[in-house]
Amino acid sequence: MADRVLYVGWSNPVRGREERALEVFNESVGLYGRMQQDGRIEGFEIMLFGANPTVNGFAVLRGNDAQIHAVEDDDEFQHVIIDASLIVEGLTVMPGYANAGVARQMTMYSEALAKVPQMA
Repeated sequence: MADRVLYVGWSNPVRGREERALEVFNESVGLYGRMQQDGRIEGFEIMLFGANPTVNGFAVLRGNDAQIHAVEDDDEFQHVIIDASLIVEGLTVMPGYANAGVARQMTMYSEALAKVPQMA
């Protein structure tokens, strides 16, 4: 089961660039599908929200540590992100943790927390 994720979020397309935004969206979904078929990621999900000023949608790519790092370094992924950065507002790409990865992160957090004096 995937313990790492890569979040790709976006807000509104730049006015006058909506058609190109749709093209880049379709290119990215195609890329994620090929990555899943090739075993480069375990899977992905796309979420879309109603019109709002902050986050209109996001993709979450799931995999292990090596897979997620490889996606971040993949030239085709980088091209899609560069294309997207030119036609959507609020583009965000962030690696993260899921499943067993969350447990490991929380263990490290708890260990660090134990070193911090707590105020009453």
